Amino acid sequence: MGRQRKIAPSILSADFARLAEEVQAAEKAGADWIHFDVMDGRFVPNITVGPLVLEAVRKVTKLPLDAHLMIVEPEKYVGDFVKAGANWVTVHAEASVHLDRLLHQIKEAGAKCGVALNPATPLSAVDHVLGTVDLILLMTVNPGFGGQKFIESCIPKIRELRRKIDASGREIVLEIDGGVKADNIGRVAGSDVDVVVAGSAVFGQKDYGSAIRSLRNGA
Repeated sequence: MGRQRKIAPSILSADFARLAEEVQAAEKAGADWIHFDVMDGRFVPNITVGPLVLEAVRKVTKLPLDAHLMIVEPEKYVGDFVKAGANWVTVHAEASVHLDRLLHQIKEAGAKCGVALNPATPLSAVDHVLGTVDLILLMTVNPGFGGQKFIESCIPKIRELRRKIDASGREIVLEIDGGVKADNIGRVAGSDVDVVVAGSAVFGQKDYGSAIRSLRNGA
């Protein structure tokens, strides 16, 4: 039996005119977390949401809020996201000059800390923070836009990261984000992944409950 994977619908694919209703519908449908794709137009070529939107969503759901900061100089903003109600704050290794310091900053602010890696970034980027980090997020598309196709070469990287986490002896969450759908979840995630971020694979479907069950249970 593999681990029970959690599903974190990304509000990037939700209807922003009805965001509170969308988040509550995802919670009712069985979502485990709500994922926030925070983009600044500099680290990635898109602009999305900030702490005020997260604060608004915090008021309408009890689910853990997972803030993925695809931004430059994340050290300036992590405190704002924790204050707004984020339970998890994940920063990119590629954007963090002092990664160890930043992870401790997130913890001291009161949230769990994560490191995200782009598809071409080697796993060695997290070797020296395995004793600190609570979550590692592997991007399985190049970040910046929703609805992209899963990058196949990420599959062995997922498995390698699972081995690295297991060897560390720590309970580090392995999360993946990008292009994961009901028709590839088994091949992509297998039993290696703890949390799957899903945008259009949930919010783009008519039945959120059925979509979430397919992602969670797909073999």
